[in-house]
Amino acid sequence: MDKTDGDSITPDDVYIVWSCRALQNSKALASTKVSDGMYYEITYNGDKHELYLDAYKKFENRAIQIDKE
Repeated sequence: MDKTDGDSITPDDVYIVWSCRALQNSKALASTKVSDGMYYEITYNGDKHELYLDAYKKFENRAIQIDKE
């Protein structure tokens, strides 16, 4: 969803796909109920007390057949 759409989402529209914690650092992959193909990577750096947000757009999802030997 683009900011110019004038719509908004609530925390109930966001879900965590995967998360982990290693020592003082944490990382999570999140998505929303909006069908725009976006997903988000949230990283917490415990040493610096900083939170980073990366936003990605999924362009393609295809199966690749692996031959058994």
